[in-house]
Amino acid sequence: QVQLVESGGDLVQPGGSLRLSCAASGNIFSMYTMRWYRQAPGKQREWVATITSGGSTGYTDSVKGRFTVSRDNTKNTAYLQMNSLKPEDTAVYYCNAIWGRQTYWGQGTQVTVSS
Repeated sequence: QVQLVESGGDLVQPGGSLRLSCAASGNIFSMYTMRWYRQAPGKQREWVATITSGGSTGYTDSVKGRFTVSRDNTKNTAYLQMNSLKPEDTAVYYCNAIWGRQTYWGQGTQVTVSS
């Protein structure tokens, strides 16, 4: 069983930046594909970004050029650097770990972009 704990969510003004962290338990973190999702009020959860075990990354179109996903396998942690934040980025952000048929979710962290 893997536990994921997100942190770093906050209230930030438009144009600001935040870095979210996702800390994982266990000793095979490097083998997981890590994904970030978000869910805004009244909307479905949507995929935001992926980083594979090999370091390949992918982003949904709305965050390309503004968000950067990364990982530090020595710290069992994945990150989501979010720059140039917009009000429409407001959501609960979740991290997700996948290895084969195993998938795990964190509890989420709230990001609010507002002046």
